Amino acid sequence: MNPMRPHVLIVDDQVDNLMILEDLLESDYRVHSAASGQDALAALDREPDIDLILLDVVMPGVDGFEVCQRVKAHPRHHHTPVLFLTSLESAADEAKGLALGAEDFIHKPFKAPVVLARVQNHIKLAQMTRLLKSRNEDLEHLVEERTRQMVEQTQTLMRREQELIAAQGATITAFCALAEARDNETGNHIRRTQNYLLALAERLRHHPRFRDQLDDQAIELLFKSAPLHDIGKVAISDAVLRKPGRLDPHEWEEMKQHAEFGRAAIAQAEQELGQTQGEFLRYAREIAYCHHEKWDGSGYPQGLAGEAIPLSARLMAAADVYDALISVRVYKPAYPHERAIALIRDGRGTHFDPDVADAVIDLAETFNDIAVRFADEDETLARDAG
Repeated sequence: MNPMRPHVLIVDDQVDNLMILEDLLESDYRVHSAASGQDALAALDREPDIDLILLDVVMPGVDGFEVCQRVKAHPRHHHTPVLFLTSLESAADEAKGLALGAEDFIHKPFKAPVVLARVQNHIKLAQMTRLLKSRNEDLEHLVEERTRQMVEQTQTLMRREQELIAAQGATITAFCALAEARDNETGNHIRRTQNYLLALAERLRHHPRFRDQLDDQAIELLFKSAPLHDIGKVAISDAVLRKPGRLDPHEWEEMKQHAEFGRAAIAQAEQELGQTQGEFLRYAREIAYCHHEKWDGSGYPQGLAGEAIPLSARLMAAADVYDALISVRVYKPAYPHERAIALIRDGRGTHFDPDVADAVIDLAETFNDIAVRFADEDETLARDAG
């Protein structure tokens, strides 16, 4: 038996159900069985490396709901995916299960393709989460705090949204938080650029060029996608990413690759997670790949020009550049707000979509308010006192 195969614990008081699931899963997984809730808890004490639990709900004694509650309360098994096996159909039962922390439901009688697909998907998601944790466990307290916040936000989201979508989104969002925590220049950069982008989208939603692309759903998805714009930086070496000075030409070429890395990571997530992420991943991929393109075609990585650059990336480009201008960098001081706006104006029609640049100029006071509201504690944002 291959010891590297994931461990699956099946819990059901019906022997025939155990046999069916064992036969279905044993070729790909190391299968452990328990005929009661109490046996399941004992099995978890014996086998600390369980990767996923298939858990019957209705059982004598300790039922599935109680087992789930105790599993999720245990530090070692808190993140172990729990998939309920149930013939219960009421929304109240499903709501209770989700509130206890379960990731999904599989309804009886079992359908083999459904069981295999859901077990595989949730194990993949759990493995991705563990991999991210192991690769970043040496980061300082800031990373731990941001990761904790992402987990808390994910838990709330999982109670409100479809389980699988929430788990997928949590993995990507946590990845982004870890990438941003490695970068010395970010601080509250994510929150500021998110809000700049939101203000721009709201400003332009009725513009003849953009109104077909900026409805309520698109604006919401743009706001959610914005934090992933620099996700590719997780693949950049620390020597380059954290260099306390200007990059030389070779280092700059490496840094520019973060756009390609970001697109590749999100595209892989789209492929592996399927279509449930939908438009969210499309906007995220566009922004990560194209937010360094310029209106005149002089940007990177593709040298796109004009309307060939996705609107999402054109909006992010303006938000990102404005924030870089008003923020301290190792190679420059923070520019005053008025100078940053003037530079955006100078880039109209060259760096930036002319209408997007005009919107930034019109929203100058709003941008300044956002910069003040989300200013970094350890970084001075220079603003025009007048």
